[in-house]
Amino acid sequence: MSPRRRDAESTAAARAERRAELLATAAEVFASRGYAATTVREVAEAADMLGGSLYYHFDSKESMVDEILTALLTELWTAYDKVIGSALGTRETFQALITESFRMIDRFRPAVVIYQNESKLLASNPRFSYLHGSRRRFREMWMSVLEQGVTDGVFRADLDLGLLYRLTRDNVWLVANWYRGDGRLSAEEIAGQYTAMVLEGILRT
Repeated sequence: MSPRRRDAESTAAARAERRAELLATAAEVFASRGYAATTVREVAEAADMLGGSLYYHFDSKESMVDEILTALLTELWTAYDKVIGSALGTRETFQALITESFRMIDRFRPAVVIYQNESKLLASNPRFSYLHGSRRRFREMWMSVLEQGVTDGVFRADLDLGLLYRLTRDNVWLVANWYRGDGRLSAEEIAGQYTAMVLEGILRT
């Protein structure tokens, strides 16, 4: 490899690393202050740089939050699709999906908070129309698991599955508002305790 090519690759790697750092900072600021209320200047200040310098990396605030949410959803659906494709039993699938959800909170907590709090606002912008599709896909996946559980005789048939889905969704994702990676329990331990409590109420005896 020529010195010129090596220098170019090193520069590209440094830029990519800096870009990732800036996205992580932006995600923290958007999550804590709210996307609409946060200015590009505030993100720049949090990253210890001038406001104009941020435009060297991103052309707008929208671009930043777009990349943040796209990265989250890509990882989330990769994990979910792996679970669904594993041919597990219904109970095991339910548990695995919950566990993967908590792992996403552990890895992408600020992005999860943004997704929860800002999706409706952002989805009104055509650029973020994919958020509608993700929410629809999310509901269809969970309803399919719950309905299959009833069909298999694993889950109780007397429960309103739509309500159960909403309670499961909200109780999992709202954890991102208080979860700490350095807390007493790991993401997997919280997932285990959560599924134990939920399954106690929905398993058919």
